[in-house]
Amino acid sequence: MTTRAVDDPRAWLEAHINLERGIGIPSDAARTAAPTRARIEALLALLGRPELEFSAIHLTGTNGKTSTARMVAALLHAAGLRVGSYTSPDLGRINERISIDLEPIADAELDELLQLVALCEPSLTDPPSYFEILTAAAFRAFCDVAIDVGVVEVGLGGAWDATNEVDGRVAVVTNVAIDHEAFLGSSREAIAREKAGIVKPASHLVLGETDPELAAIFEARGPRAIWRRDREFGVRANRVAVGGRYLELFSPGGEHEVLLPLHGAHQGDNAALALAAAEAFLGDALDGETVRAGFSIATSPGRMEIVGRQPLVLLDGAHNVAGAEALRRALGEGFHTSGPRTLVVGLLREKDPMEMLTALGIDDVQLLVLCPPPSPRALDPAEVARAARSLGFPEDRIEIAENVRSAVGTAMVDTPDDGQVVVTGSLYVVGAARTMLVG
Repeated sequence: MTTRAVDDPRAWLEAHINLERGIGIPSDAARTAAPTRARIEALLALLGRPELEFSAIHLTGTNGKTSTARMVAALLHAAGLRVGSYTSPDLGRINERISIDLEPIADAELDELLQLVALCEPSLTDPPSYFEILTAAAFRAFCDVAIDVGVVEVGLGGAWDATNEVDGRVAVVTNVAIDHEAFLGSSREAIAREKAGIVKPASHLVLGETDPELAAIFEARGPRAIWRRDREFGVRANRVAVGGRYLELFSPGGEHEVLLPLHGAHQGDNAALALAAAEAFLGDALDGETVRAGFSIATSPGRMEIVGRQPLVLLDGAHNVAGAEALRRALGEGFHTSGPRTLVVGLLREKDPMEMLTALGIDDVQLLVLCPPPSPRALDPAEVARAARSLGFPEDRIEIAENVRSAVGTAMVDTPDDGQVVVTGSLYVVGAARTMLVG
């Protein structure tokens, strides 16, 4: 079959099945009912098996994956390694997903990678998905620049995820909670079994989940070594500090006091996991100077991120009940303001609005601004409004906006300078708001 370059590689990418956005999925859901890695395996074979050319740290879990991955990358970069990172989803630009030494790849590089994958597509019996294309592009990018380590975040689940083509020297599990039930199952045990698929016999497992029954599912995979939260690694102190958190961390490599420029107590837990993962990969302790330097440059856009003041504007991509509860705790601990709080919320269809609003906590909210996420999977904000009224939230303090831009605009106008605007409910909402407010 003849091959040729595509005219617009971004448009070519967007034309593929995209489970994240619910685009192009067959009506019979055949591709979601029968999970397979056959497409990504065939595509990577055509690209020369790039996933075999670098060592990897592979991360899964329900919440905290991206933040932990970014911290792992920052620590290993501070240690002098050349680091490739693959995370998802992006908040505004596809380039954010693939980074080399903490910097997203340039447009020209990404387009070249997409062109390369496009040239392979005619040789495949089944076209790859959007995520499979980007995963293959990331692995090829890592191979081309000869990274020392790839920090690879699972897209969904573990066993059947396209990223599971890497044989992670270190397998990291943040936690297990209910999310993506249609794909992963409706119980934490079922979800844990799916996520445990990234743990290989040669893996060093760094396990953040502490529930004994769930932990046993990961341990049963038979990794070569296991480090468990609160045993081999963890947090001794975790307090609010100016601009982030003061942490006292411990790991097999020693004890460290650090200032982490991220907000929320849960980021302290992620930091402990990241430190253990970095040391597991290196097979040695990180010295104090490297640890402090690595954490000092850690960023996690869209996760308890402050993007404005007067009023204080925070973005947090909490998109499930566990994430919403973590956001509520973080707001209660470190973000007190004398003025009122406005909550901007947009949810996807698979989320229960009653559960999400309860987890977010709306008792102390002065204004609730509801909008649809920019996604075909958007939940009608009128349904979220009905849930809010059922929870006793006053009708006259609910606003429904037609899009994220309008919702944020309403929130900014109606919130006084001494108040607070919190944008949450979906990474798609947060991404759109961030593009509007930060650029």
